[in-house]
Amino acid sequence: MAPCTNPIGTGAGASEPANGIDKPVDQAQLQADAATTLIGIGTPYHRDIIVRAQGTSIYTAAGHRMQDWTSGQMSCLLGHGNPEIVAVIAHHAATLDHLFSGMLSPPVVNLAKRLTGLAPPGLDRAMFLSTGGESNEFAIRIAKLCTGKFEVVGLSASWHGVTAGAIGAQYHSGRAGYGPMVPGNFALPAPNAYRSIFRHPDGSHDWRTELSYGFSLIDRQSCGSLAAVIVEPILSSGGMHPLPPGYLKALKEHCTARDMLLIIDEAQTAIGRAGDMFAFQHYPEDDGVVPDILTLSKTLGNGIALSAVLVSEAIALRAEQRGFMYYTTHMNDPLPAAVGDKVLEIVVRDGLVDRARRLGEVLHAGLQRLKTRYACIGDVRGRGLMAGVEIVTDRESKRPAGELGGEIGDRMAELGVWAQLSTHVSFAGVFRIAPPITITEEELEAGLEVMEEALRITPGTMPLYEVPV
Repeated sequence: MAPCTNPIGTGAGASEPANGIDKPVDQAQLQADAATTLIGIGTPYHRDIIVRAQGTSIYTAAGHRMQDWTSGQMSCLLGHGNPEIVAVIAHHAATLDHLFSGMLSPPVVNLAKRLTGLAPPGLDRAMFLSTGGESNEFAIRIAKLCTGKFEVVGLSASWHGVTAGAIGAQYHSGRAGYGPMVPGNFALPAPNAYRSIFRHPDGSHDWRTELSYGFSLIDRQSCGSLAAVIVEPILSSGGMHPLPPGYLKALKEHCTARDMLLIIDEAQTAIGRAGDMFAFQHYPEDDGVVPDILTLSKTLGNGIALSAVLVSEAIALRAEQRGFMYYTTHMNDPLPAAVGDKVLEIVVRDGLVDRARRLGEVLHAGLQRLKTRYACIGDVRGRGLMAGVEIVTDRESKRPAGELGGEIGDRMAELGVWAQLSTHVSFAGVFRIAPPITITEEELEAGLEVMEEALRITPGTMPLYEVPV
């Protein structure tokens, strides 16, 4: 692949008004104000003030355009400012925005009907909330009530949110310093084909033994009250690791043996992002596996705060009989529900699931090509328009190279592509790539060229070819 000679950041759109309005933005003043008025979040804020987002691009106050390879917070599935989504928001902001939580509206019922119609049998009832963390909190709460048990199992590289129940079941980060977690939480070893110590004699990942060993430890620790397991089909915040083929079926068998419910968190993977409507449906080896509870968020709202929980008819009725109570200010709000309904309509109407699968092949082929050219790329993984690129000091030791990854990311941003590199020590050095699934093949190829140029000009990337002087 030839080096990029026309960086995206200096291409079309860079000469447009930086913020889409006449009034200029004083970036230095905004940054100074932010330093004295905003609460820190545990990781540094991005150095540039973003003043506009349109299509697959975001714009800084200086007018610099970057292709958005994270879809905002992995959420803008159909791109920023999608005209159909904008029209729905404008209409409902003017006519039907927010209601008393116990009231129903056409958008909520329509979304429930469309979503459960797309889901397989066994996911028959829906509830709509605001964030992914809230949907997982709801899922854990209903699982505890329906089973009459309280112990919850998560994967050791999981991310499910920062509310009490959700963070109790996540182990990627965010646990230290806040006192005791909700009692009754256990961790299974997260399947990591690149780094796991569980290996077959031929060196391949022995995830089945790893999973069984994890449950043997949980059985020793449990007080006999195992209620549910919660997992992501692709551990995005944990380093973009897909669950192995057959893993969900084996996990479901472990759950059945212990009378536990299976919760699948598809905050980032559902609605086509990973090349399937729901990522748990991908592998033939997992055919027939349907979670007892499914949670959705990010991709369903295209950047609007919307999440969903789907359960079986049996679980919905059992919860009702046992007096299940969940009441929040923005549950079943009509405006975000209308957005979610339009997102699903567009994805199905325009064949975007198949498109994401096809463009995912382009993305992964391009990233694998870069791996053959730069030894700092230790692993490329993911599925569909979700990819993880792990930057290492060398391929033998596989030591994470977070600082080098940061330098590559900085060069990419300067050249016109924003790709998020983890700053968490638990998987520092992994780029999480997830552009809108409306991205064109030409835009994708241009982004890959930018990434190659960033690798070429950054010292320490260990090129496997002679670098031109």
